[in-house]
Amino acid sequence: MKIEVHRINSDYKLEARNEHGNTIIIDNSKAAGGNEEGFRPMQTLLAALGGCSSMDVISILKKQRLEPFGLKIIIEGERETGKDANLWKTIHAHFLFTGDLPKEKAERAVQLSIEKYCSVSKTLTAAGAKITYQVDVHP
Repeated sequence: MKIEVHRINSDYKLEARNEHGNTIIIDNSKAAGGNEEGFRPMQTLLAALGGCSSMDVISILKKQRLEPFGLKIIIEGERETGKDANLWKTIHAHFLFTGDLPKEKAERAVQLSIEKYCSVSKTLTAAGAKITYQVDVHP
């Protein structure tokens, strides 16, 4: 895997590009000298958690032939304070499913993802983050 990151303005705006040409824009907050024209680096970790877990959950439920369904995850986190590197301390992921999906199947898929399969979740918890989750299913 290879990612290239390059500066695209005179402030902090960056573009990250993978080997397939897909990009994400990264920027800093206005308070830190950026223009808020992209994700801040620590926000990308939360987005990566949502993406990683979504892939797992979709795969698990597809294997059970529980399609179609909608999925949205709202992720909130709190970072440490007063340190040189303020790591994620707590992260809460609220999984919102829509469709004809048994809640217990959705809950089990989320549990397997967060606690076993999601590499981003494993990376964040290894760094000390406590990840909690909630699952809601609406027809």
